[in-house]
Amino acid sequence: MSEAAESPIASRDELANLRKKVPQHCGWCGRRLEHNGTVGRRRCYCGQSCRQRAYERRAAVQRTGLPEDAVVLSNDEIATLQDRLFQLRCAAEDVVTATEDGATVDELRRMAAELARSASQLEQLR
Repeated sequence: MSEAAESPIASRDELANLRKKVPQHCGWCGRRLEHNGTVGRRRCYCGQSCRQRAYERRAAVQRTGLPEDAVVLSNDEIATLQDRLFQLRCAAEDVVTATEDGATVDELRRMAAELARSASQLEQLR
Protein backbone atom coordinates (compact mmCIF):
# COMPACT_ATOMS: atom_id res chain seq x y z
CA MET A 1 0.00 0.00 0.00
CA SER A 2 1.42 3.41 -0.90
CA GLU A 3 2.01 6.19 1.62
CA ALA A 4 -0.56 8.42 -0.09
CA ALA A 5 -3.26 5.78 0.37
CA GLU A 6 -2.45 5.44 4.08
CA SER A 7 -2.50 9.16 4.83
CA PRO A 8 -5.85 10.32 6.28
CA ILE A 9 -5.06 13.93 5.35
CA ALA A 10 -6.18 14.97 1.89
CA SER A 11 -3.82 16.92 -0.33
CA ARG A 12 -4.59 20.48 -1.39
CA ASP A 13 -5.49 19.28 -4.89
CA GLU A 14 -7.87 16.65 -3.50
CA LEU A 15 -9.58 19.26 -1.35
CA ALA A 16 -9.86 21.61 -4.32
CA ASN A 17 -11.44 18.84 -6.38
CA LEU A 18 -13.92 18.07 -3.59
CA ARG A 19 -14.85 21.75 -3.33
CA LYS A 20 -15.53 21.89 -7.07
CA LYS A 21 -18.04 19.06 -6.74
CA VAL A 22 -20.04 20.65 -3.90
CA PRO A 23 -22.41 23.27 -5.30
CA GLN A 24 -22.28 26.60 -3.52
CA HIS A 25 -25.05 29.15 -3.49
CA CYS A 26 -25.15 32.91 -3.00
CA GLY A 27 -25.53 33.77 0.68
CA TRP A 28 -28.28 36.24 -0.15
CA CYS A 29 -30.32 35.23 -3.21
CA GLY A 30 -29.51 31.50 -3.33
CA ARG A 31 -28.34 31.54 -6.96
CA ARG A 32 -25.79 28.83 -7.70
CA LEU A 33 -22.22 30.11 -7.77
CA GLU A 34 -19.87 28.71 -10.36
CA HIS A 35 -16.34 27.83 -9.28
CA ASN A 36 -13.89 29.86 -11.35
CA GLY A 37 -10.97 27.48 -10.75
CA THR A 38 -8.81 29.82 -8.70
CA VAL A 39 -7.21 28.70 -5.48
CA GLY A 40 -8.32 30.34 -2.27
CA ARG A 41 -11.51 31.25 -0.56
CA ARG A 42 -14.68 30.77 -2.59
CA ARG A 43 -17.12 33.58 -3.17
CA CYS A 44 -20.08 33.91 -0.80
CA TYR A 45 -22.24 36.19 -2.97
CA CYS A 46 -23.01 36.36 -6.68
CA GLY A 47 -22.47 40.11 -6.84
CA GLN A 48 -21.97 43.36 -4.98
CA SER A 49 -25.71 44.00 -4.58
CA CYS A 50 -26.22 40.67 -2.79
CA ARG A 51 -23.17 41.34 -0.60
CA GLN A 52 -24.62 44.78 0.31
CA ARG A 53 -28.08 43.37 1.12
CA ALA A 54 -26.52 40.71 3.34
CA TYR A 55 -24.49 43.37 5.14
CA GLU A 56 -27.61 45.49 5.68
CA ARG A 57 -29.47 42.49 7.07
CA ARG A 58 -26.60 41.63 9.45
CA ALA A 59 -26.47 45.25 10.64
CA ALA A 60 -30.26 45.33 11.18
CA VAL A 61 -30.15 42.04 13.11
CA GLN A 62 -27.36 43.36 15.34
CA ARG A 63 -29.46 46.43 16.17
CA THR A 64 -32.39 44.24 17.28
CA GLY A 65 -30.31 42.14 19.62
CA LEU A 66 -31.22 38.89 17.87
CA PRO A 67 -28.51 36.27 17.42
CA GLU A 68 -26.49 36.81 14.24
CA ASP A 69 -27.65 33.51 12.75
CA ALA A 70 -31.33 34.30 13.37
CA VAL A 71 -33.68 34.00 10.42
CA VAL A 72 -36.64 36.36 10.35
CA LEU A 73 -39.43 35.63 7.89
CA SER A 74 -42.66 37.47 7.22
CA ASN A 75 -45.97 35.59 7.38
CA ASP A 76 -46.10 35.58 3.57
CA GLU A 77 -42.59 34.13 3.32
CA ILE A 78 -43.46 31.39 5.82
CA ALA A 79 -46.64 30.54 3.91
CA THR A 80 -44.70 30.39 0.62
CA LEU A 81 -42.03 28.17 2.17
CA GLN A 82 -44.68 25.85 3.60
CA ASP A 83 -46.37 25.62 0.18
CA ARG A 84 -43.08 24.76 -1.52
CA LEU A 85 -42.27 22.11 1.12
CA PHE A 86 -45.76 20.63 0.66
CA GLN A 87 -45.21 20.43 -3.12
CA LEU A 88 -41.86 18.71 -2.54
CA ARG A 89 -43.41 16.17 -0.15
CA CYS A 90 -46.25 15.44 -2.58
CA ALA A 91 -43.77 14.88 -5.42
CA ALA A 92 -41.79 12.45 -3.23
CA GLU A 93 -44.98 10.61 -2.24
CA ASP A 94 -45.94 10.37 -5.93
CA VAL A 95 -42.63 8.63 -6.67
CA VAL A 96 -43.21 6.15 -3.81
CA THR A 97 -46.77 5.43 -4.97
CA ALA A 98 -45.68 5.00 -8.59
CA THR A 99 -42.95 2.58 -7.50
CA GLU A 100 -45.43 0.51 -5.51
CA ASP A 101 -47.86 0.53 -8.46
CA GLY A 102 -45.20 -0.82 -10.84
CA ALA A 103 -44.51 2.29 -12.89
CA THR A 104 -42.15 1.98 -15.83
CA VAL A 105 -38.55 3.14 -15.63
CA ASP A 106 -39.33 6.07 -17.93
CA GLU A 107 -42.21 7.20 -15.71
CA LEU A 108 -40.05 6.94 -12.59
CA ARG A 109 -37.22 8.79 -14.31
CA ARG A 110 -39.58 11.62 -15.26
CA MET A 111 -41.00 11.80 -11.74
CA ALA A 112 -37.53 11.74 -10.16
CA ALA A 113 -36.45 14.59 -12.45
CA GLU A 114 -39.49 16.60 -11.34
CA LEU A 115 -38.67 15.84 -7.70
CA ALA A 116 -35.07 17.00 -8.21
CA ARG A 117 -36.28 20.19 -9.93
CA SER A 118 -38.63 20.95 -7.03
CA ALA A 119 -35.88 20.38 -4.49
CA SER A 120 -33.50 22.59 -6.47
CA GLN A 121 -36.03 25.42 -6.53
CA LEU A 122 -36.60 25.03 -2.80
CA GLU A 123 -32.89 25.60 -2.15
CA GLN A 124 -33.32 29.17 -3.29
CA LEU A 125 -35.09 30.59 -0.26
CA ARG A 126 -35.04 34.23 -1.31
